[in-house]
Amino acid sequence: MVAILAAVFFAVALIMDLADTSAALGPSVFITAGLLCLALHHAGIGTRRPVRNGRRWSYRR
Repeated sequence: MVAILAAVFFAVALIMDLADTSAALGPSVFITAGLLCLALHHAGIGTRRPVRNGRRWSYRR
C-alpha cells in the first residue's frame, strides 16, 4: 500500500517536473522517473511469477 502511495507521489512530481518549461529534460526528471519505476516495481506492478502447471512452467499475469 505504501509503495502504491509512493508511486502516486512520484507520478505527480514527474508531471510537475515535465510541466516546467525552463528545463526540458534535466536530471531531476530522470531521478523522479526512476523512483516512480522503483515504487511501481515494489508495489508488484509489471512483475510476473512462475507457476507450475503440471509438466510445464507458465507465468501468472
